[in-house]
Amino acid sequence: MNRKLIEALRELEKEKGIKMDAIIDALKVALSASYKKIYDDEDAIRIDINENNGEIKVFKVIAEEDNPDELATEIEVTPGDFGRVTAQTAKQVIRQRIMEASRDIMYDEFKDRIGDMVTGIVQQNDSRWTLVDLGKVEALLPHHEQVPGEKYKHGERVKCFISEVRKTTRGPQVIVSRTHTGLVKRLFELEVPEISERIVEIKSIAREAGYRTKIAVASNDKNVDPVGACVGPKGSRVKMIVDELEGEKIDIVDYNEDPVIFIKNALSPAKVLKVLTDEEIKFAVIVVPNDQLSLAIGREGQNARLAAKLTGWKIDIKSENQFEAELEEARKERQEKKQN
Repeated sequence: MNRKLIEALRELEKEKGIKMDAIIDALKVALSASYKKIYDDEDAIRIDINENNGEIKVFKVIAEEDNPDELATEIEVTPGDFGRVTAQTAKQVIRQRIMEASRDIMYDEFKDRIGDMVTGIVQQNDSRWTLVDLGKVEALLPHHEQVPGEKYKHGERVKCFISEVRKTTRGPQVIVSRTHTGLVKRLFELEVPEISERIVEIKSIAREAGYRTKIAVASNDKNVDPVGACVGPKGSRVKMIVDELEGEKIDIVDYNEDPVIFIKNALSPAKVLKVLTDEEIKFAVIVVPNDQLSLAIGREGQNARLAAKLTGWKIDIKSENQFEAELEEARKERQEKKQN
């Protein structure tokens, strides 16, 4: 049996990459514990495993009480029926090591997939998370990664973004998201060939999941309109993405190196009359027509908030009347200072 054990360990090392030394070390620890438990022995023992023929011996370690500095002596105490214990323990250790190796392989596989979009099948829901079956593992879709208003029905197929992979004793714990901007990015890469071919480039994305997303795109080919490519013929491409996000509104705008032009584009669909910028602190004052103020700010400030996230600039939006009134007030203050 012992020779077969060594052969099995060598085969396991070839097939699954589980180091034979690691299993033998684990086997020694397990056999030591088994021996002490079965034979009710509290003395120190050492397990020896011959890696050539698989012979297993048990040695009792005896230290001199009067002279602890003396080298300990060992006496072989291998029981006659220890082969049965060896077989049972070896099976348990090997099974455990195979499970651990499989979990490590699975973890490494999914760890390298952070940032990918996956399609899974909804398994069950509770107040904390939804379980999504990805085939090899069940992923967690936590409540805070779920889009407000979305309902996930058992058996329903759903696209998610892998945001995190944790290593646990039960195997990899995959965390997925429906709110991450990366999900929008991956959906555009899937639906727009020009993006996957790197003709069109996604420069930035700002998202309030379930409500609205702004995406800035640029073209590396002057003959390709980046916004048109993303929208698709009769809006077919962006419609597929909107449908996947259950009606979330998507604004696609042209990216520009000039912050003034980029900020104007980002505030679409509102028209912008003037942009005053402070490059040092990345702050911009935007002037819009009087009838465009509410459109530029958006419901509960959403359009302005997303434009700021998209561009990376702090922005303050004013109507034409507000801006002129503030200019007039500033002029009066300067005149008063001169007179004083």
